[in-house]
Amino acid sequence: MSKGGLPSIGMLAVPILSLVMSPVKAAILLLPIYVISDVFGVWLYRKDFSASNLKILIPASLLGVFIGWLTAAVTSDTAIKFALGFLGIGFCLNTWLRKTSDHPPQEANVKKGVFWGALSGFTSFISHAGAPPFQIYVLPQKLSKAQFAGTATILFAIINFAKIVPYQNLRPYSDDDLMAAAYLIPFAIAGAFAGAYLTKKIADYLFFRLIQIGLFLISCRLIFDAVKVLL
Repeated sequence: MSKGGLPSIGMLAVPILSLVMSPVKAAILLLPIYVISDVFGVWLYRKDFSASNLKILIPASLLGVFIGWLTAAVTSDTAIKFALGFLGIGFCLNTWLRKTSDHPPQEANVKKGVFWGALSGFTSFISHAGAPPFQIYVLPQKLSKAQFAGTATILFAIINFAKIVPYQNLRPYSDDDLMAAAYLIPFAIAGAFAGAYLTKKIADYLFFRLIQIGLFLISCRLIFDAVKVLL
């Protein structure tokens, strides 16, 4: 469903699969599923996206993926989860308490876009958790929900494609991994169309409020997972 325009939902995939397998295996299993379902997501939103944002976010996110690849052996998943969790919660609380919906939309900003785009690529490489940085940067711009969904779908399609070679280099896919992914692909494709349908049907205000709530809940889950590791 995240490939149909609901990016927050996608971050639930690794935690859910982690209930029945290791988080590392879950992340590896999801990549081929994402890459194939991305094709359908990009097709669904081929006319709805923010070009000004993608021009900034795509090169920045690819830099983040490259940094993630270089530092994969020394990066702490726990530290990343803490940082993402606190950033996401802080953004949501600031949005709700300050009533930023009354503020004028922000413009695409190169400096902010490079920072949050690179962070999105980096965290997506580490644990498919690129949505919070993307949302923190894009939500204040108050794009239409179609543009928001299309920008997210296209950006993460490119990020996921860029992760194929690094993932294969770090941990080659086995036949069992690919077969397990193949079984799940039809459900992923159906989810992409379901997500696009819901995006069109949900009212604008409710759409963005649900995105914010999703970001808040996922951020809480990231902190909870990090604390559980430390304990």
